[in-house]
Amino acid sequence: MPTIPVRRSPRISGGSKVAGQTVSRNEIGVSTPSKRKIRSDSTTEDNVVTSTLTPSPMEISPCKWKSPRRCVNDSPKSPLNANRGDKTINLSKSPVKRRLSESFLEKPIWNPRDMEQLNAVKEALHVSRAPSNLVCRQVEQNRVLEFCKQAVKIEKAGSLYVCGCPGTGKSLSMEKVKEVLVNWADESGFQAPDILSVNCTSLSNTSDIFGKMLDKIQPRRKLNCSTAPLQYLQKMFSEKQQPAGTKMLLIVADELDYLITKDKVVLHELFMLTTSPFSRFILIGIANAIDLADRFLPKLQSMNCKPAVITFCAYSKDQIISILQQRFEAFPYTVFQPQALELCARKVASASGDMRKALWVCRSAIEMLEAEIRDSISSLDLPSLHGRVSYQHRDGACDKSPIHESNVVRVDHVAIALSKAYRSPVVDTIQSLPQHQQIILCSAVKLFRGKKKDATIGVLNISYLDVCKSTLIPPVGIMELSSMCRVLGDQGILKVGKAREEKLSRVTLKVDEADITFALQGIRFFRNCLQQV
Repeated sequence: MPTIPVRRSPRISGGSKVAGQTVSRNEIGVSTPSKRKIRSDSTTEDNVVTSTLTPSPMEISPCKWKSPRRCVNDSPKSPLNANRGDKTINLSKSPVKRRLSESFLEKPIWNPRDMEQLNAVKEALHVSRAPSNLVCRQVEQNRVLEFCKQAVKIEKAGSLYVCGCPGTGKSLSMEKVKEVLVNWADESGFQAPDILSVNCTSLSNTSDIFGKMLDKIQPRRKLNCSTAPLQYLQKMFSEKQQPAGTKMLLIVADELDYLITKDKVVLHELFMLTTSPFSRFILIGIANAIDLADRFLPKLQSMNCKPAVITFCAYSKDQIISILQQRFEAFPYTVFQPQALELCARKVASASGDMRKALWVCRSAIEMLEAEIRDSISSLDLPSLHGRVSYQHRDGACDKSPIHESNVVRVDHVAIALSKAYRSPVVDTIQSLPQHQQIILCSAVKLFRGKKKDATIGVLNISYLDVCKSTLIPPVGIMELSSMCRVLGDQGILKVGKAREEKLSRVTLKVDEADITFALQGIRFFRNCLQQV
C-alpha cells in the first residue's frame, strides 16, 4: 500500500532537515535509555577533544544568574556583574546598619543579672545624661557658633531664634556651643562673653528676665524703686560710653514661648534690646514653634530687625540609630539586637523624631527584659533534685553559647515598649465603654464631621437612632441617652451643657475624632458606619 508523504516543519521534534534530507522520527526523534546512554558517552568524548581548542561559553559570555540550588546566598536582585566566584558577599545594607550588625557580632552579650551592668546601661539611656559629643547636629552647631563668633569679633549685638520639634537636640547643642565659644575666645585673644542661661519656665514673672540680665551685667548695682530693670537696660544700651571692662553678654533663653503674654510686650522688648545702637549682648531664643517670630514679632520684621532662624529638623531613622550606638559604644558588651534598635528607630522617626522618646522606649524594653528574667528565676524555685541541674549549671551552659539570646533585648520587648509609648489613654477608655455609649460616640463623630462642632441632645438622638437602625440594635430612650451623655461627660469625652429641657442641652466632643475612629475601627459595623459619608 503506498504511503502518503506528510510535510513536517523543521521545528517539530518528530523530524529534522540535515543537508536537504528528511530524517525520520524513528531515527532521532525518540530517546530511549540506551540511546541517552550512548549519546552521553559520545558527548563526553567530544568534550574532551574540543575543550582544549574551544573556550567554554562561560569564558566568553557575560556572567549569568546562578541557580538558587547552587548559590543559596544569591538573591533575584543581585547585580549581573557581581563576582560570583568570591566567597565574600557584598551586603546591600546602609553603613549604619552594617556598623550595627558588626558591633552586635564583635561584642559579647551582656548579663542583665549583673546589677552593675544593668544600672550602667540604664544610666546611659537616661534623658538627663548628656553625651560628651552630640552627633548628627554638627551643621546646626556650626551655624550657631559662627553667628556668635562674628558677634564677638565685631562686638555687635544680634539675635538668633532656634526652633524645632521637641527632643531634637536644641538645648544640648546650645550647651556645646557655649563651651566651644569660650575656648575659642581664649585661644583667639578675644574677650570671652559672659553667659546667662535662663529657662523661661522657671520665671515667676515674665519680666523677671530683665532683672536677671541686669544682675549679670552689673551684679552689685542697686536700682531705685522707681526704675525698672528694663528701663535701666534701655538707657544703658542707648549710651555710647560703656562702663570700663564691660563684656559682651550671651543670653540663652530656653522655652522662649513662655514669655508670650497677651500684649507680647516682654518678648518684643527683649528682642528690641539687641537693636539698640550700643547694645552688647547676643540673644539666642529656643522654642518649638517654627513661626514664633512671624506671629508674635511682626513689628521687628517691619523694622528689618527680624532674628535669624535656625531650624532643628526631626531625627531620621539612621540618626537615631547612630545616637543610640554612641550611648552603647562605651560598653564592652551587646545589649540590644540590631533588629530591635532598628524597630525603635523606625517607629520613633516616623512618629515624631523625638530622641527622648527613643531613649524612653529603650529603657522600658530593658525593664521588660529584667522583669522577664525575674519571673523565670522565681518560677524555677530551688535547684531541682530530680534533674540535678542548678542555676549555676544552667547559666554556665548558656554562657558557652556564642549568642545568649535570652539575655539580649529582643524585638518583642521593643514592640511592647513602643505600644505603651504611643498608646493614647483615650483609646483605651473608649474601647472599654458599653456598646450604646460607643454608638453615641460614633453618632457624634458622624454628626460633627462638617463645620458643625456642637449639637443638642435631641439632634444627637436622631443620629443615634439612624445608627441603631442601620445596625439592627434596639435603641434606648432619649432620657437614658441623656444620662449616658452625662456619664461620657464625667469621663472627659463629651461636654454636656445645661438647659431647661434635657433634649435642648448642647453636646460637644472633647476628644479628637481620630481617637474615636481608631478605637472603634476594630468592630466591623462601627468601621462601616464611620466610613459612610
